[in-house]
Amino acid sequence: MTKRDLVLRISEETGLNQQQVLDVVQKTLDHISAALARGETIELRNFGVFEVRVRKARIGRNPNAPEHDVRIPPRAVVKFKPGKEMREEVIKLTPEANKARS
Repeated sequence: MTKRDLVLRISEETGLNQQQVLDVVQKTLDHISAALARGETIELRNFGVFEVRVRKARIGRNPNAPEHDVRIPPRAVVKFKPGKEMREEVIKLTPEANKARS
């Protein structure tokens, strides 16, 4: 699903015009990105939590030249932990979970 698909669905369900919906969706994403860039945690109830974590430095290997080690510096990354409701919906896609429920 793309941002455009999301805007179309919300527009159809709410009756708002697409430009209004696009503005709201874009502002929401902008504010989430800005908060994460400041190192804040974003908690959206029934959806999930976005947080910034720092990966530690490590040594990597170049597959084309395995004799040379490559130092990978520490860096900040965004982690997402799904909320309970989302996790329960997504797990229904797992074939093993479907077999266990049958």
